[in-house]
Amino acid sequence: MEEIPVNKQIRKMLNESEQELLRATESDRLKKLGEDELIDLHTRVRRARTKYTKLHRRRAAAQVKADSSRTRASAANQRSAVKAEAFEDALARVSRRLAREAWLSADRLRADRLAATRAAKVGNRAKSAKKQKAKGKAKASSGKARAESKQRTPASKRDAAAARAATRRKQAKRDAR
Repeated sequence: MEEIPVNKQIRKMLNESEQELLRATESDRLKKLGEDELIDLHTRVRRARTKYTKLHRRRAAAQVKADSSRTRASAANQRSAVKAEAFEDALARVSRRLAREAWLSADRLRADRLAATRAAKVGNRAKSAKKQKAKGKAKASSGKARAESKQRTPASKRDAAAARAATRRKQAKRDAR
């Protein structure tokens, strides 16, 4: 992960709270943060980036009418563009670190869940073996009934896909409201 340092000119443009926000996105500080803290930092940096991006666009759009040129209008408010770019870079750093932490967290949760499932299966097997011995029925099942009930045919796959598609269309329709 290549980190572009914020130069002195950019630092002079920023107030103290903005400078502190950018300092918080340095890689050594990001490594010390947990997933929840990274989410909070991500939100703060994203808000700052959005603020300066919107400000730059609004000012440039207003200036276009006066200058009759997008190039001159964009150059007129370069300060907000530089700030937006600085926060965009900071947001990218935080996003990468947050993604890494989220993957690690998901792996840990998956491992815990699988370990709990394995432990439960071992416990259930031991209980069922004791019950069978107690009843005198040490007969193993053939598993044929279970295999027949879980058979996947092209028709069942098609029906499942159609149901998923219908659900997604309904959700998309709700989201569009």
